[in-house]
Amino acid sequence: MTKVYLVGAGIGGEAYLTQQARDCIAKADVLIYDALVDASLLAIAPSSCVRILAGKRGGAKSTPQAEINRLLVYYAQQNQQVVRLKSGDPFIFGRSREEVEALQAANCPFEIIPGLSSALTVPLLTGIPLTDKYLSQGFGVITAHSPETLNWSALAGLETLVILMGGRSLELITAQLQQQGKPPETPVALIRNGGRSDQEIWTGTLADIAAQTADRKRSPCIIVIGEVVRLRALFQPMAECLPLTGKTILVTRSASQSQTFTNLLQNEGAKVIEMPALEIRPPSSWQLLDDAIAHLEDFDWLILTSSNGVKYFCDRLTRLNKDWRELSHLKIAVVGKKTAATLKKYHLNPDLIPPNFIADSLVEAFPESLPGKQILFPRVETGGREVLVKELTQQEATVTEVPAYQSVCPDQIAPEALTALQQRKVDAIAFASSKTVRHFYDLLAAEVQDVAAVLTGVAIASIGPQTSETCRELLHRVDVEAEEYTLEGLTEAITNY
Repeated sequence: MTKVYLVGAGIGGEAYLTQQARDCIAKADVLIYDALVDASLLAIAPSSCVRILAGKRGGAKSTPQAEINRLLVYYAQQNQQVVRLKSGDPFIFGRSREEVEALQAANCPFEIIPGLSSALTVPLLTGIPLTDKYLSQGFGVITAHSPETLNWSALAGLETLVILMGGRSLELITAQLQQQGKPPETPVALIRNGGRSDQEIWTGTLADIAAQTADRKRSPCIIVIGEVVRLRALFQPMAECLPLTGKTILVTRSASQSQTFTNLLQNEGAKVIEMPALEIRPPSSWQLLDDAIAHLEDFDWLILTSSNGVKYFCDRLTRLNKDWRELSHLKIAVVGKKTAATLKKYHLNPDLIPPNFIADSLVEAFPESLPGKQILFPRVETGGREVLVKELTQQEATVTEVPAYQSVCPDQIAPEALTALQQRKVDAIAFASSKTVRHFYDLLAAEVQDVAAVLTGVAIASIGPQTSETCRELLHRVDVEAEEYTLEGLTEAITNY
C-alpha cells in the first residue's frame, strides 16, 4: 500500500509552496484538493493524475468530511499515491485530525508536509508585523467559523488578534470585542484573497471597519486587530515606488500557467486579473504519442516547442513505465527559456535552444545537416503553426508529428475579467500567444456588442511578432511588444510602457 501525503499548499501559487510539497504533487496519482488551493498548483501533477475537488466553502455545497475520508482510504488501498492538498498548513484549522484518524483506522501509511499558513504570511506580505517590541509581545490566531463559542473576554485582552474565516461575522466580532473593553479606535485590517492576484485590503478601526466593507465581498479573508496594523504605513512607501503600482493588468494565459507571469507583474507592483483564454487538456487519443514512444530508437531528434509539450510527453513516458535511458541517443531541441526550464525539471538538458526563442529560427540554428534526419515532434493537437514542420521537411528531414495535448477555448469569460473590462478598470492586456488573442476575442465578443469600444484606452501588449500579427488582425493594434520573446521580456516591455 502506498503512502498518503497531507500537504500544505501555502497561500497561493508555486512561490509559496515548499519544495517537499511540490515534489509530492509532481508524483501524485490522485490529488484531492480544497476549494482555496490555487489552480496553478494542480498543473504540477502529472497529466494522468486524477484530480478531485473536495472543497468546503461557507454558503456553498461542500464535500462532507466523511466522503473525503473515504476517498483517501479508497485510493490508498488501490496502491495509488494520494496527495491531500490543503490551503495553508494542514494543521491550522485544516480538519486534518479526522483524516488522519480515518487513515489510521484503515492501516494506511501517511505523512504530513507542512505549508505556509495564511495566518502568518498574509499579514507579513501586507506590511503588518504580528509582534513588535513596543506594540505586541504576542498574538492569538482563531477561526470565527463558530463565533458564538469563543471566549470574547479573553480575546479582547490580547494585544494582537488574527482571525480566519471571519468575513461573515465581522459585525459580531467587532461588537463583541468592544463590549469586552477593546477600544473602538483599535486598528483593524481586513485582507481578502491575501497573497493572490486579486488581493484587496481595507484598514479601519473596530468602530468603522464593518460599515466600511458592508457592501463588499469579504471572504475569504484574514482579519488583523491590534496596534501593529498602524505599522503598515512604514512599508507602504516601498510598494508605492514600484513601477506598476496602481496599474491593473489582465493576463490571458491558461489557469495552470498564469502564476509565473502573475508573480512577475506583481513584483513590479501591478494588480493582476487572470482571465484564462486557454484550457490545456490531454489529447483526444494517446495512440499516436504512445506509438512514437514505443519506437524512440527510430528517431534522431526530439523537438519540444512549449512547456506543455514537455510536460505531456515526459508524463506519458512515466505513465508507460518507459526507461528514461531510452532517450539517451536522442538529441533534444527546445524553443524558449521557459520550455528549457521545464525540461530540466525532468532532469533533461536540451542540445539546442534557438537564440530568438521562436520556432521559426530553429531550422536556421540547427547544428546538423537535416537530410535524412528522423524528428519526433510532440505538439498541440490542433491550431499550432505549421512553419516549423514545413521548413524541416523542405530541408529533407522526416518529421513525425504526434498530438501530445489539446489547447482549447474556455466555455466562458472569467466574470471578474469581464466586469473589470466593462467598468474600465484594466490598464493593459497581456498576450503570450496568438491563440490567446483569438480566444480572448471570441470570449469577449460573445458578451459585448463592440469589442473595440470596450478596449478603448486599454494597452494591448504582445510577447512577440506572431502574437502581434494576430492582435492587429483582430484587435486592430498593438501598443507594446516585447524585445525578448519571453514572459520576463513581456513584463519588462509593459513596465517600460
